[in-house]
Amino acid sequence: MGKILIFGHKNPDTDSITSSLVLANLEKALGNDVEACRLGKLNKETEYILNYVGIEPPRLLESVEDGAEVMLVDHASNKESIDNLDNVTILKIVDHHKVALNTAYPLYYRAEPVGCTETILYKLYKENGVEIDKKIATLMVSAIISDTLLFKSPTCTEQDRLAAKELAKIAEIDCDTYGLEMLKAGTDLSEFSIPEILKLDAKEIDLKEVKSIINQVNTASIEDVMTMQAELETEMQKVIDEKGLDLFMLLITDIVNSNSQVIALGKRADLVEKAYSVTLENHTALLQGVVSRKKQVVPILTEHA
Repeated sequence: MGKILIFGHKNPDTDSITSSLVLANLEKALGNDVEACRLGKLNKETEYILNYVGIEPPRLLESVEDGAEVMLVDHASNKESIDNLDNVTILKIVDHHKVALNTAYPLYYRAEPVGCTETILYKLYKENGVEIDKKIATLMVSAIISDTLLFKSPTCTEQDRLAAKELAKIAEIDCDTYGLEMLKAGTDLSEFSIPEILKLDAKEIDLKEVKSIINQVNTASIEDVMTMQAELETEMQKVIDEKGLDLFMLLITDIVNSNSQVIALGKRADLVEKAYSVTLENHTALLQGVVSRKKQVVPILTEHA
């Protein structure tokens, strides 16, 4: 049997990439033969972090052989993972999302309702008595900052804050100063095509009977992103037609003011209006205080579906 492959979800964000690297480091310390991998292109924020730390990105995984042994981080869903997930052996999952897969065998499963996978991994390092060095600490605290939008997201817990505080000491960084620069680096969309922007952090989610994609991009200026509205909508409609979607929802999240502008297309775009008591004008509306897809979007839309 070859190396155990560790990877996060498709269209990887910072938590997905760093958690692969951090879990791989832990597993190697415990004597296991593993390799950190990724299921997509790095975003600008993650590039900034890896360059800051001086770590090469995980290997891009094009496919996985049937029967391979794998570990999953930051997801527990077939839709977000490799295409043949049912044909590999999942040894371990470390995640902070809902359970959305079944297995015919037991496995190590660690899921906690915290803001970031790295908060759980921080505990695993402590529990296993493995030292966290400066580079690993920087990866971990960066992901916590990213997933919690500098602790402003409603997904952020006291456990996330405490882990970030300890990790920032090891990393020798100031969370506010470093975190804002990191988040701003992630808002640079200049080198991405419209189709790439719509795949950066897209998740296919079934809201009861409503087939949807909910994508989220962070920005320091909603107005700048909205200048691309016509092009974004053209591509969104193509994806709707190709995948037979009922709803394509694009959240444009302002990391400074903690609001999101939404562009919603599809025959069930009315869900957005019902869920948030807003009126979509030209397919868009401002969602005050909405920054978390996991806590403020998916459950609310599901409730109204």
